[in-house]
Amino acid sequence: MDIGDAQPTVAMDHVGIVVDDLAAAAAFFIALGLEREGDGSVTGPEVDRIVGLDGVQADIVFLRPPNGHGGVELVRFRTPEQPAGDAAAPAHVPGLRHVAFRVDDADAALERLRGHAGEPVGAVEEVGGHRLVYVRGPAGIIVELAQRL
Repeated sequence: MDIGDAQPTVAMDHVGIVVDDLAAAAAFFIALGLEREGDGSVTGPEVDRIVGLDGVQADIVFLRPPNGHGGVELVRFRTPEQPAGDAAAPAHVPGLRHVAFRVDDADAALERLRGHAGEPVGAVEEVGGHRLVYVRGPAGIIVELAQRL
């Protein structure tokens, strides 16, 4: 096999989500069942170069599901000033619209998230052997809850 024919090794590490209220967003994902792995602040020329902005000062919270696969990095920029986002953007607007999590009980997960500003976008439905619901949380984040039936 030619080295150019080799398939790259790829694994999902995490999804980064910019939020305006770091504490509320962290509480939302913790209520879903993720665990806080770490938090801190980032700044410096390396960070500026990575994200393509000048003068970055940001606070982050990193969360992982109990199985350790994947994660969510919540980011609140202190500088440069964050522009306002569209927290009410519907599910069909171009861009990253939702993050899906497999749950044991979609109804129970929905109830936990309601205590953390989580509201269903639509109805809970059974499709293709799954019970599914979209939930909008802090900063307009849409989370899909997927329960295998």
